[in-house]
Amino acid sequence: MCGIVGYVGRQEALPILTEGLRRLEYRGYDSAGIALHRAHKLAIFKACGKVREVISTLPKRIRAHTGIGHTRWATHGVPSDVNAHPHCDSEGRIAVVHNGIIENAASLRDQLLAQGVRVVSDTDSELLAHLIARVDADRLDDAVRTVLRSITGTYGIAVLDTAHPEEIVIARNGSPVIVGIGDGETFVASDSAALVRYTQKVVYLEDGEVARLTASGYEVTTLDAAPIARAPDAIEVSDGSYEKAEFDHFMAKEIHEQPECIRRTLRGRLDKRFHSARLDGLNLSANALLGFKRIKVIGCGSAYIAGLLGAKIVERLARIPVDAEAAAEFRYRNPIIEHDTLYLAVSQSGETLDTLVAIDEIQRKGGTVRGIVNVVGSSIARKCAGGIYLHAGPEIAVVSTKTFVATLIAFTLLALYLGRMRDLSPSDGRRLIEALEALPAQVSELLERESDYRRLAARYARYDHAYFIGRNCGYALAMEGALKLKEVSYIHAEAYPASELKHGPIALVTEHTPTVVLIPDDDLAERNLASIEEIKARRGPVLAIIQNPDHAASADDHVTVPAMHELLSPIAMLIPLQFLAYFAAIERNCDVDQPRNLAKSVTVE
Repeated sequence: MCGIVGYVGRQEALPILTEGLRRLEYRGYDSAGIALHRAHKLAIFKACGKVREVISTLPKRIRAHTGIGHTRWATHGVPSDVNAHPHCDSEGRIAVVHNGIIENAASLRDQLLAQGVRVVSDTDSELLAHLIARVDADRLDDAVRTVLRSITGTYGIAVLDTAHPEEIVIARNGSPVIVGIGDGETFVASDSAALVRYTQKVVYLEDGEVARLTASGYEVTTLDAAPIARAPDAIEVSDGSYEKAEFDHFMAKEIHEQPECIRRTLRGRLDKRFHSARLDGLNLSANALLGFKRIKVIGCGSAYIAGLLGAKIVERLARIPVDAEAAAEFRYRNPIIEHDTLYLAVSQSGETLDTLVAIDEIQRKGGTVRGIVNVVGSSIARKCAGGIYLHAGPEIAVVSTKTFVATLIAFTLLALYLGRMRDLSPSDGRRLIEALEALPAQVSELLERESDYRRLAARYARYDHAYFIGRNCGYALAMEGALKLKEVSYIHAEAYPASELKHGPIALVTEHTPTVVLIPDDDLAERNLASIEEIKARRGPVLAIIQNPDHAASADDHVTVPAMHELLSPIAMLIPLQFLAYFAAIERNCDVDQPRNLAKSVTVE
């Protein structure tokens, strides 16, 4: 969602802030801004639109050694120059950038208006600046703590005060804030992407913590001013991971990175001696794992869909009931938490708020939860007592590609691990390991057919509506294909189980509504082919993703992917779906890496 960056030190702050904002653009946003300490005054530059719009308003040279910046994804108030961050109090003394939502904003606004304060924006964030300015305190961090004790909701904030020109005060509750440690300089960001060019040493704030940053270091305290000792951690990601290299878009780069991504997720985790997997990071003994009677997977968006696919893979091999549920729905239905259920929280960013609060609900009721995340040191990774890191590397495009594949690999490893504890034979375990080792090369072969996918996308990009259908794992894969297409190309796309097509959706099938049909070479192939005939009888165009060349005849167009282990077929069939969405977006002149209204990491409910 929104992004925060800040700097205090000996260098010029502005170049560091603008570069940090560029690095945060991938998270999705609609406006941006910068606040700088300059001669005991605040210089504010902000605008609706892209970071470049703000940069165009900057003077050619402005000397400042302390500042904060922000990219905003609208929650309270439409995207506009006025609603962009940073926000200031009426006197221009306090500047605030804020990620999250203040739930008691209405009552706070009424309180300020009753006191004669002029509130100029529609945001909840501006209220923080006014409230901090009205606290009588010698120290800025004391004033911030006083205000935050009256706040209900989520926040990651950074605050400047003209009375304290060489410090930044930051705080966190439900929205990530990271301190970067340099030599005679200190950084703050909501994402390590903004920091890796300058430092590899970071401190992660926890919920309910406040920190005072100066050029010489940092002080972390609770909301009650109790000091907290917090040693730095190391960032394991290189600066080059955030560059597009020879690709036109990050989405294309990340699709092409998937063979190596699969290798990284597998590295050190295949146990050929026992035809199993090594997942020591779960921090659960074999006895503990055998004691679980079922598994529940929670996630949002593509993480939820990966959970649906993963549930089928684990259930198939481990012979234990597994299901998946959207994390936001899970929390609000007052779920029954069973002590013999293992809960798995899936999140690419590790910061998805709906998933975080679902974890809180599970842990509050005594449940066992583990994470499947990509970002080391993320909130979900720290909140869970163990899990599986994906090791996919940074994913910059808003839409998920390589992390989705890495998540499926993680679930396959878990299925192998649990299966070998239960009923999976050594020969079946060996067969899956061999298939996993062969998978990167097979995916590489599919990537080499990029021109074929582009021709198909050009043909289907002219439609405004599409259906995706499949059976069993194919249905969950259809959901991901439809999600990718609608996210990045803005084509309205819906996914259905192929068996459900005749129970309503087929009423909308015409020559103007193509259907993408997923047909693995399995026992259900004939039923999928029958669905194609139903669509063709209504003159609907059909694009089939197939494994058996004999299944091509019924479709208008087809893509053939190689035969492989049936549990890995969804990964092979996913590659054409990713390219279909990518090239359709290009054909329709869409913003591929930063689709409208979307954010990479959703840190509000």
